[in-house]
Amino acid sequence: MLINIKSLLGFSLGATDGEIGKIEEFYFDDKTWAIRYLVVKTGSWLTGRTVLISPQAIQSPDWEKRELHVNLTRDQISNSPDTDTHKPISHQHEIALYEHYAWQPYWASGFYSGGQWGVMPATPLFTERINDADSTKMQTADNDQHLRSSERITGYHIHASDGDIGHVNDFIIDGKTWQILYFVIDTHNWIGGKKVLIPVENIKEMQWEKFKVIVDISIAAVKDCKLFDEAEYRLEENADLPTAKR
Repeated sequence: MLINIKSLLGFSLGATDGEIGKIEEFYFDDKTWAIRYLVVKTGSWLTGRTVLISPQAIQSPDWEKRELHVNLTRDQISNSPDTDTHKPISHQHEIALYEHYAWQPYWASGFYSGGQWGVMPATPLFTERINDADSTKMQTADNDQHLRSSERITGYHIHASDGDIGHVNDFIIDGKTWQILYFVIDTHNWIGGKKVLIPVENIKEMQWEKFKVIVDISIAAVKDCKLFDEAEYRLEENADLPTAKR
């Protein structure tokens, strides 16, 4: 099942004992393209806090009601570590989140996703405590952030091998693995308003300070990429997509 991220915005997230809030955006890993967290704005029950929920917690979707259900209680969520989404998410904060929820850490186990809608049974955070060397390594890694916001990267310019060709409009994810597979590129100011799909394999570099995505294909190849039809990815199964031409 391939889904565009924008169609998931506004979905309700339901705990085992009531609604948590609405999905506002997603955090993804810019090295593996895995969705790491759903960013959820809670309602009045939690004074509008923003919380991070791993795809591991998702149990089942209700497409008709636009709801995702998680194996967490409202009490667990209300007692979770505070998150400031206006600042980079540090590894220390991730460790605190994973310990609180007893999630399997992706950095320790190689877990990225899997199972029904990326669900894995909750397991103890560590079979062994992280040793001092691993802890130091994680703290040092705070200076090399790889978690990125789907909302903030929307609008970044796309630079092909021979010039600019559009900007990021959306993302296509695999609904079973929570992996970003394609960037949706709006070429409105370049080739007449078409939106095309560029596979993440064609992304050569992310220039965050310049708000630019560098791809390793030409403008002509971008024009030949599969056109994006939003209805095709709105929570419906579809065929595999071709890779971009060189």
